[in-house]
Amino acid sequence: MGTQKEQIVSPLAPAGGFPELPPIKGVRFAATAAGVRYQGRNDVMLAELAPGTAVAGVFTRSATRAAPVLDCQAKLGGDTSAGAAIIVNSGNANAFTGKNGQNAVDKVTGAVAEALGLPRARVFSASTGVIGEPLPHERITAKIAELAAGLAPDRLKDAAEAIMTTDTFPKGASARVGGVTISGFAKGSGMIAPDMATMLVYIFTDAKIAQPLLQQVLSELTDVTFNAITVDSDTSTSDSLLLCATGAADAEEITAANIGPFRDALHGVMLDLAHQVVRDGEGATKFVEVRVTGAASDADARKVAMATANSPLVKTAIAGEDPNWGRVVMAVGKSGAAADRDRLSIRFGDILVAENGWVAESYSEAAGAAYMKQQELVIGIDLGLGDGKSTVWTCDLTHRYIEINADYRS
Repeated sequence: MGTQKEQIVSPLAPAGGFPELPPIKGVRFAATAAGVRYQGRNDVMLAELAPGTAVAGVFTRSATRAAPVLDCQAKLGGDTSAGAAIIVNSGNANAFTGKNGQNAVDKVTGAVAEALGLPRARVFSASTGVIGEPLPHERITAKIAELAAGLAPDRLKDAAEAIMTTDTFPKGASARVGGVTISGFAKGSGMIAPDMATMLVYIFTDAKIAQPLLQQVLSELTDVTFNAITVDSDTSTSDSLLLCATGAADAEEITAANIGPFRDALHGVMLDLAHQVVRDGEGATKFVEVRVTGAASDADARKVAMATANSPLVKTAIAGEDPNWGRVVMAVGKSGAAADRDRLSIRFGDILVAENGWVAESYSEAAGAAYMKQQELVIGIDLGLGDGKSTVWTCDLTHRYIEINADYRS
């Protein structure tokens, strides 16, 4: 089996490392090394959730979804009177594995259910890593007793590290609002163009909130966070995001009438995690915000933003610190959105680069080149056609991306 190679931490990683995530009442975590693929590191995490926990989720819309994704989708919205659990492994995606895939899911979730005294319908699983190889589920089931014995409320970092694949740092974020705590962690570095969430995200709160409302707010916020990032335009077979609310906080129940502050806090946690995924994009050296305004509709603005953020030519120009605004013009034109060359304007940060179908009189190549040397960049595009707008986040495309992915299975 392959071994994890020494990795260089992304230059865009948040200063200070993994944040101190406050424990969530009603949730305990554990992690261990099962040797699914990686040697000498934790590669399986378990989360145990108290009875009464509501679970919401969003998942990849890939037509080749992995068995754990299909299993989780079938289990959402079930009886919350029992507790619940989440079991995740890294190193193997259990995707494109035929009937073996569901069999492996059943073996793993069944072992967790037995160890924790839960219905199997309340055990959610995920796998991330190489596609097309049978999951050695026996290596995971052999560790379930150890995981159960090691459960503790403060092991969020251990859990976050166990689900990493090509990630160069674990990703965490938290917030407190109105007597409620939110803590979450994520993994993701490549194969990121989610069309739902990111590769794997787990967010926990002690808020009291009904499952349908929890699902509604999660789905709405996903569109402006995890569905607004891209590293390489590729959507994973395994993308999963679970949001779990234990109801253990000594605070009033969150309803549609008072959800505002909680929604804002959750948005902040989700956006923080989504940005961290981009900052850990494979080989990334630049964090890029693409801000589109003046489109005929929000949908058109989204088309332009994603066409720009996903363009290899735009991304390699950014990697080379080349202020090649012509590549942005190209991306607008190919996006499929309504556009008028003579109404288009482009900015790099506060620098007006082009307007009225031509380079701006005030623009200088030296100013553009100096701006592109920054680690964090904003590309502004105004189409001059309406009120539609969209913002997405991406990174540059470097030779290191090729090295990581050419060597991924070895």
